[in-house]
Formats: sequence, structure tokens, C-alpha cells
Amino acid sequence: MIITRPRDWDRVRSQLADLGARRVFITGCGQCATVANTGGEAEVLAAKARLEAEGIEVTGWSVGEVACHSGGQRLETRKHAGELESADAVLVLACGAGVQTMAEATSIPVTPGLESVFLGNVVRHGVFEERCQMCGDCVLDRTAGICPVTTCPKGLLNGPCGGMWDGMCEVLTDRECTHVAIRRRLAEQHRVKTGEPLPPKDYSKKLKPGRVDLRAERKAAARPGMGEGS
Repeated sequence: MIITRPRDWDRVRSQLADLGARRVFITGCGQCATVANTGGEAEVLAAKARLEAEGIEVTGWSVGEVACHSGGQRLETRKHAGELESADAVLVLACGAGVQTMAEATSIPVTPGLESVFLGNVVRHGVFEERCQMCGDCVLDRTAGICPVTTCPKGLLNGPCGGMWDGMCEVLTDRECTHVAIRRRLAEQHRVKTGEPLPPKDYSKKLKPGRVDLRAERKAAARPGMGEGS
């Protein structure tokens, strides 16, 4: 899930002031931002109260199922068409993808109320950890399911570094060195050979902007001579 944090409120107010917004519509996200307690119904209502206390009229609010779903966001905008039309701006409490989806769904200026910080694992309620950088060149098959590039503060593909001491990380001193954890898990799984040094990552596979078109891929696969094994 995408982990977000509230943007500095003074910055949010400045953004709205730059837009000359005296009437604002607020939208959140029923998935990631709700789990992160940054853009669910409670947070949207809190932002509403805060804006109204500062003399800003809130024309309406919405928390759709998934803010980054283009079709779902367009449906939400139709449901709240009147409230949106009377607004000068839309404050989006969702990740950057959700902000951009909303910008495509309405002609009204949109502005972010959150910061997108990382793709995270839910460790337990309210605790999230970054474990993947979506690099497009995954090495988890070689590292026993532990990403060295993300979980090592120095981003080292191969390690440990010279600063590791007694199995502990030099930077995050309360944590075990990622590469020590990788080597131990590989040994426990009797996979010593896969602990050999990894080659440099192919960052050309990390294309920006990324795009996956499953429909086009299925059509291509269905063409004569383009099936499995072709």
C-alpha cells in the first residue's frame, strides 16, 4: 500500500490561497489513505472542520473506494457534481496518484493535502515499513525474500558494508544488518550458492512513466502465432 503523511497545514492553506479558493470540496481515499489514517472519513471531516474554522466554506466531501481508480473517481465526481461545481478547488487527501486521478476527473483545480512517502508493508495496525522500491529488476529470488536495496539504509545490493558491527546496522543501530539477515536466511534454507554477489541492477527496466496495459497484452497473446512458446 502507498503510505502517506499529512502535508504541513500552512502549506495547504498557502496552496488554497494561491488558487483564490474560498469554497473547497474535500476528497479522500477508502483504501491506502484510510488505513494510514491520513485520508479516511475521520481525516476528511477533521480537515473540513479546520477549513471552516478558518472561514473557508466546504461545499462537500467524499471518500471513494479507491482514489487512484479512474473509473471510480469519475463516478464519485458525478455523484457530487453540484458540490464540485460550486467549489473553487478540490483538496485531495490521497496519494499523488489519487491527486492526479482527481485532476483528470474534474476541471476544477486540485491540490494535495498529503505527502506520498513510500510503498509500504503493514507490520501491524498503525505501523508501516518500506520494503520495495519497485525497481523493475527484482532480486528477491536471490536474497531470500529480503530487498537489500530498500532495507539497507545505504542501498547496497551486496554487503555487509564496513560499518556493520556485531551483526548490527551502522546507520539504524537498533536493527540487524540487512545483509546479515539475508545470509542467515539463505543458510537456514540451505541456499548458500544463491548468496554469491549480485550483478549491478539494470535500472533501464525502471521506466518512467510506468504503464501496464493488460488488455493490449491479452490481445497480442491471442493473435495467431503469438501464444505461449512463440
